[in-house]
Amino acid sequence: MFRLATPTNLYEHDPVERDLVERCLMVNQPATRQAAQRQLFERYKRAMFSTAYRILTDYDHANDALQDAFVEVFRGLNQFAFRSTLGAWIKTIVVRQAIRKQQFEARFLTIDETLHDQPMPFRDSLTGAELDAAIRTLPDGARTVFLLIEVEGYSHKEVAEMLSISEGTSKSQTSYAKKLLRQRLS
Repeated sequence: MFRLATPTNLYEHDPVERDLVERCLMVNQPATRQAAQRQLFERYKRAMFSTAYRILTDYDHANDALQDAFVEVFRGLNQFAFRSTLGAWIKTIVVRQAIRKQQFEARFLTIDETLHDQPMPFRDSLTGAELDAAIRTLPDGARTVFLLIEVEGYSHKEVAEMLSISEGTSKSQTSYAKKLLRQRLS
């Protein structure tokens, strides 16, 4: 997948986000800080919940991961260096929180067979809702890897680092997920 280049200095490109981050960091003005934190949360909560829910497929677990992620966001906001968009930085934290929650439940499968990463042909009448429902039925580990690779656009190397697995495991989980989707959607 292709990734869009992100500006090295977001201050030049999005002064609204710069102002929002600066207001979130105003330690001496608690009311301003709290209002800015609420605004930041409201701005990103839907997209970030969607990301967490896709990984966890459980409403309550996704909300827990989202809450934990935003606590981490607000604690680490002073370290945000504007090398990416604020949304991309927050999404990375949400993905990691969802993965931690999933790993806590030890839900990755071990796949022994060697699978090949092949394109997935689908019928023309396939709807997004059908695909989403089929993805939710995948085993948790395979679903997580599939979503990170195919939906979020991470590389196998990045996914392997995030999940503390090998690149080979990332590739086999992706292939396994595709194989199951082919079976379920044919």
